[in-house]
Amino acid sequence: MLSKDELIRYNRQIILPDFGTESQEKLKAASVLVIGAGGLGAPNLLYLAAAGVGRIGIIDFDEVSMSNLHRQVLFTEGNVGKNKAELAKERLSELNPEVAFEVFTEPITSANAIELIGNYDLVVDGSDNLPTRYLVNDACYFLKKPLVYGAIFRFEGQVSVFNLPADNGERTPNYRDLFPSPPPPDMVPSCSEGGVLGVLPGIIGSMQANEAIKIITGVGESLAGKLFLYDALDVSTRTLNVQANADNPLSGDNPSLTELIDYEAFCSGVMERVHHEITVKELREQMQSGSVHVLDVREDYEYDIANIGGQLIPLNQVIDRKEEIPNDRQVVVMCKAGGRSQKAIDMLKKEGFDNLINLKGGILAWQKEIDSSLATY
Repeated sequence: MLSKDELIRYNRQIILPDFGTESQEKLKAASVLVIGAGGLGAPNLLYLAAAGVGRIGIIDFDEVSMSNLHRQVLFTEGNVGKNKAELAKERLSELNPEVAFEVFTEPITSANAIELIGNYDLVVDGSDNLPTRYLVNDACYFLKKPLVYGAIFRFEGQVSVFNLPADNGERTPNYRDLFPSPPPPDMVPSCSEGGVLGVLPGIIGSMQANEAIKIITGVGESLAGKLFLYDALDVSTRTLNVQANADNPLSGDNPSLTELIDYEAFCSGVMERVHHEITVKELREQMQSGSVHVLDVREDYEYDIANIGGQLIPLNQVIDRKEEIPNDRQVVVMCKAGGRSQKAIDMLKKEGFDNLINLKGGILAWQKEIDSSLATY
């Protein structure tokens, strides 16, 4: 039953044709797990909380940085350095104290995904990386939980609904029906490499929240079995049909996945090859002795914000400028957190380099463990 205060709070929603108190009560009784409180997570959380979803779980181990603020509208400059999930709960509780929030500040992994996801009715994926995307999809498949998918890059976004119960008792297609296996890691640049228009996650995240509300209430038609594509530059849209894929390793003709796996290794393509890493403390010792060369593969503007004096060659230029990289001594390759530098090592190894080592944690680790005066972004 809805209280008098709830009837007032949700009045404009309740009076909608085909919605009414019944749909509002379904929202109150529902539970949604939102993976990520960042660009996509922020609008999802804001609108799901405002709409009256009774219990919302928030998973995010990351901290707010200045470079988040142009798109992650839950946070302010005073929040920089604080955990996103905890801040989200604080802000959302002020927006709607009727909602129960549960915070998880550890990463979702193959070890805890089943337990976390199993406690909710449906999942909204606001993650920004392939390992999490495949992990969440597979866990939802095994648990028979609906999944609202969203993805953004530069000026484009995607939305879909996976694993929804169909009229015939089966489940609608899942993420692996679109992409059975992940592409090579250097084919999928992150937002820190390719950028993203600040308003885009607001658009796509709001559409995800809309899908979640439709699934919970049964009002309208969901995007199950469809992939919605949006281009912010010309406001063009396309909706593609998604069909079951015989090569899907989860639900295809010959399923090969029966449990969650080590998705970080699986998606990065390093199941059988592990690159050596060096810590920032080890690098500092080698720099003091002059026995190492540091190659920074971030962008120019990132280097201007914070650097440790290494040679700057952005990732997209390393092959064209490979002659500038020493091959007669050890080269430590660094970036913001360790991802792009690993890609640079993969690319340069194919060009014959065998003297490369990755800086674990990148400039963020250096700022945290060596020099806190460096700016973070």
